[in-house]
Amino acid sequence: MNGSDQFHKDLVELCKKNNRTAQRELYNLFSKSMYNTSLRIVKNSMTAEDIVHDAFIAAFTAIRQFKGEVPFAAWLRRIVINKSIDWLRRDRFVFSELQESTTPVDDNERENLFEYAEKLERVKQEVLNLPDGYRMIFSLYYLEGYDHDEIGQILGISASTSRSQLARAKKLLLKNLRT
Repeated sequence: MNGSDQFHKDLVELCKKNNRTAQRELYNLFSKSMYNTSLRIVKNSMTAEDIVHDAFIAAFTAIRQFKGEVPFAAWLRRIVINKSIDWLRRDRFVFSELQESTTPVDDNERENLFEYAEKLERVKQEVLNLPDGYRMIFSLYYLEGYDHDEIGQILGISASTSRSQLARAKKLLLKNLRT
């Protein structure tokens, strides 16, 4: 266990005792990444903020059930994703946008920046045009880093369905980008 894992474990133990300072500290540590996770799913900043607040409330309410078998961030991310998906299903919102690329551009590539930005915008738009199921699996796999077993558990589908849906999403995305 590294130092940050122990620090998070200590904060979680304090949260189990209803320590507001520890809760605030965990919120400060994880709210931005959880917001980004939710934003990729619901594609609405105000909704993502609401979901993150609800997720933290749910997490702190159920924190005594957290056994530490996975890192706290993974446990919390699962809550955020589930709440985001529930919101998406309930409100039938089109969701997800590819996260902005953080690929550094050196001076020799600056002249290609405009072309790169146009291509990135096209890819983002085509991802938004994917059917909801494809888009959800694409985002969970490529943006959140979940494997197919985890995606299956989150969405209530089999891992093989997740794999086939991802393959279809990629095929459709490539087809749409070629036209």
